[in-house]
Amino acid sequence: MPDGSNVNQLEQKDSKNRLRSTREVLNTMEQGVLVWTDDGVCEMHTDRVLKVLEIDSNALYPGITREEFLQMSVDRGEITSQTKDDAQSKFSMKATFAFDRVLPSGRVVSTNVRPLESGGFVVTFTDVSEARRAAQELEDAKKASQQAELKALRTLAAEQIWKNEAKLLAELDEWLQVCKSLKELYEIVGAFMPRILPATKGELYIYSNSRDVLDGACEWGGNNMHEHIAPDSCWALRRGRHYHHTPSVLGFCCDHVKEHTADTKNLDYLCIPIVAHGDTVGLLHVGFPEDALEEETEASLRFTNQCAEHISLAVANVKLRDELHDQSTRDPLTGLYNRRFFMEAFRNELNMSQRKDDALSILSFDADKFKTFNDNHGHDAGDMVLRAIGEKMGEIMRSDDVCCRFGGEEFVVLLPKTKLDDALTAAEKLRSAIEDTKIRYGSGNLPRVTVSIGVSSFPEHGNMPQDLLNAADEALYAAKDAGRNCIRSACAVED
Repeated sequence: MPDGSNVNQLEQKDSKNRLRSTREVLNTMEQGVLVWTDDGVCEMHTDRVLKVLEIDSNALYPGITREEFLQMSVDRGEITSQTKDDAQSKFSMKATFAFDRVLPSGRVVSTNVRPLESGGFVVTFTDVSEARRAAQELEDAKKASQQAELKALRTLAAEQIWKNEAKLLAELDEWLQVCKSLKELYEIVGAFMPRILPATKGELYIYSNSRDVLDGACEWGGNNMHEHIAPDSCWALRRGRHYHHTPSVLGFCCDHVKEHTADTKNLDYLCIPIVAHGDTVGLLHVGFPEDALEEETEASLRFTNQCAEHISLAVANVKLRDELHDQSTRDPLTGLYNRRFFMEAFRNELNMSQRKDDALSILSFDADKFKTFNDNHGHDAGDMVLRAIGEKMGEIMRSDDVCCRFGGEEFVVLLPKTKLDDALTAAEKLRSAIEDTKIRYGSGNLPRVTVSIGVSSFPEHGNMPQDLLNAADEALYAAKDAGRNCIRSACAVED
């Protein structure tokens, strides 16, 4: 039988064999294993720890304190001082915890700590670089997917907004293109702008013929439109480009806006010059709500500029059409209608009078002794006389009357819905006004100009345009025979 010393030796040998076997098993693991005693001293570690942490035996060995080991990890930049302090705090609480450390090579090692029932702690070190990289790539892929989805949604929303804007502009263009006059154009702009730019207020101003002021053409949103504004009251007109006044940017309020608003600091508005064929013809003013979001205002600014371009083009087209129409229907010297326009208007009005059984009258007149006047004073003076007569006709006659230079010194006026007695009154008023007109020429005045006027009316003097013109001409000759500078009525047509 073996004695006691032999038994003890056998047990020690068996224990060493088991420990060696355990260490061999632990060293074959992918994880590194470290055991701390309860008071924070390294009791043992596997060789795998050194490989996983990329350190040598001088950095970790039995007997090294946990404080020393963690401080060296901080010095190598693997963990922060805050991470170290947090770990020591959790060790003292005997808690289970984990944290990552990033090695100088860039590899990520997960550190997992568990308390032992017998006291102390077991720590495992696992290389999780690939797992973390895969997780990061997955997270990046998710973010990229979310961003792509968000971008697609924004693109879709922007496309829908663009389609809506394009539809509204197309509808606006359709109406603007069929405008017969600037008045119609202004009515359409005033009706469409609240639909195109909801919650905005604004006005459209157009330069007067004198170019010294802009006249209020239309407004929307309940804004207070000025009857007239001065060109230098708007920064956009003075600078020659659009001007955006916003509370977020240092700027100066336009004078035409100040007149309607006491507090101008919070105003957000846009002024855009209306340009036609390179010439500034007006101004579009649009005010935005004070509580509008910045991105909403930015979108509105872009769309407002588009609207201004379309309105500018429409104004240019109508003005050009009016100019061409005037050139084809107006006498260039006097600005009165020409013979072709007069005859067309005469036929239309006469047909209307016949259908509605209304009266209609004609004035036919010319300047007395005009040939002698031309011979004595020259054709330039004669042109001055004709222009003066045309201007006086524009002042005296009604807006519905059609004033025409028929040819040479001959003039004709069509008076719709006017009986003979009223036409004779109008003729006398015109004759008297021309007689009293002083025409400046050179350093003095030209001799007094007089006219003889013949008057004819429907139905008393005929049913056809030429019959009424002939009757008025015969009455004009009668006025000449009576000594000139007088009025005569045509003779009634015998049944």
